[in-house]
Amino acid sequence: MRRTFVLAALLCTTLTYAQSTKKLQKIAKTITEADLKAKLSVIAGPGMEGRETATPAQKKAAAFIEDYFKQLGLLPGNGDSYQMNFPVFQDSLATSSFTVNGKSLNMYTDYVISPLSMSTGSWSGDSVVFVGFGIADSTRNDFKSNNVKDKWVIVAEGTATDADKPAVQYSFRNPASVYAKMMQARTNGAKGIIVIAKDFPKKSTTVKGNMYLKQSQGKPLPAVSVSYTTAALLLGKSMASFKDVQQVQTGSYAAAFTFSANTVTNNLQSSNVMGLLPGGEKKDEYVFITAHYDHLGKRDTVIYYGADDDGSGTTSVLELAEAFAKAKQKGYTPKRSIVFMTVSGEEKGLWGSEYYAAHPVYPLNKTSVDLNIDMVGRIDPERNYGDSMNYVYTIGEDKLSSDLLPISDSINNRFVKMELDRKYNDPKDPNRFYYRSDHFNFAKNGVPVIFYFNGTHADYHQPSDTVDKINFDLMAKRVKLVFYTAWEMANRNEMLKRDIPLK
Repeated sequence: MRRTFVLAALLCTTLTYAQSTKKLQKIAKTITEADLKAKLSVIAGPGMEGRETATPAQKKAAAFIEDYFKQLGLLPGNGDSYQMNFPVFQDSLATSSFTVNGKSLNMYTDYVISPLSMSTGSWSGDSVVFVGFGIADSTRNDFKSNNVKDKWVIVAEGTATDADKPAVQYSFRNPASVYAKMMQARTNGAKGIIVIAKDFPKKSTTVKGNMYLKQSQGKPLPAVSVSYTTAALLLGKSMASFKDVQQVQTGSYAAAFTFSANTVTNNLQSSNVMGLLPGGEKKDEYVFITAHYDHLGKRDTVIYYGADDDGSGTTSVLELAEAFAKAKQKGYTPKRSIVFMTVSGEEKGLWGSEYYAAHPVYPLNKTSVDLNIDMVGRIDPERNYGDSMNYVYTIGEDKLSSDLLPISDSINNRFVKMELDRKYNDPKDPNRFYYRSDHFNFAKNGVPVIFYFNGTHADYHQPSDTVDKINFDLMAKRVKLVFYTAWEMANRNEMLKRDIPLK
């Protein structure tokens, strides 16, 4: 009799498991390549003009996302609003002057005050230290053999191999960007930085400075971009081309110079967009699904579309919101509430998620997990063959909760069966991707995270990151993995343990 009862119980459990699996797979089938392509074609289309933070294009993208959440029947995620606004500040240049060895120079023809580091003041120097390209990464450090502490540093923009490409200006991820070189100069104690630029003369327009999140961030490092002619005055070398710059030896060069700038600060605004799907019996606990919808915007007339970065993640959040909304309409309400949040300001320095973490709408100690999706539409060139393409990089699963990694593996093995490659999860990874997307602002506040990522590629942060290069078949598979994982996170009996200290 006892044996019969045990067998009956096992049969019941097996049937329940099979029915649950079938139910989930049916919902997951609503995540389709066609849907993803349709949404991404809007998000990363020319009409969105690259979605730069605190611009009309970003606000247009936010309105599109908000409207989509409304269509799905999601509730406003920020009280009675779908958007969480946060302040952004930007300086614009009023007047400036620049002299080298007593010669007055002309704005736009000979120099411009760098928009990446603009403030009011007057500066001077009697020498400059040339450090080549000023790159510091896992393979090289151009500052190492040149002491720039309390000195003015001069660098060439770009790298030795990109003479014909426009230099990347703002990217805290790219060590060859002008911004990264400025940060390295500051880290090494420089008084200021002069950047030899390729694209002089420049157009005479209102020079707007780099945006910043907090007015109290402190004075930026003084910075000016100069033409080859001005660089020749500073270095005492004949210089008329990118090739000439590469022939100059690193070291200290005597040059008397002064420059000044007067700026005006403008108050701007950006926003995160939040939709709430209320849960059932554990509705006061939360699962977050996030991505950033901002990108690099336009440079003159050139649009940086950001299809993979992170139009793919934004589209994934919309598609996942739709799948969960359809499940709820069919009577499958998750136990926990799910917050679908697309943030802006990521490309500027994780601003939107930083602002949310500082002003949480839902208690962070009741937020079970953040599943962050940043670039899931492409294939890493190193894996572009055969079965190796059936993968996604996952980062962060083992950092804060011993529950999360085995659950992630179990869900993948049960439903999706793709390789979860954790090479970028290595604490020694020089790319430090764990610290470079929006999940990190949850993680540093104790919330367990998974970061889904396809790796970088030649179109990363280039105008060529376009919809036609997205692998929608693989993207749909990755989005389904997030769906199944989110379903488990929202319906398991307990929140994830937080038993591993943040390092």
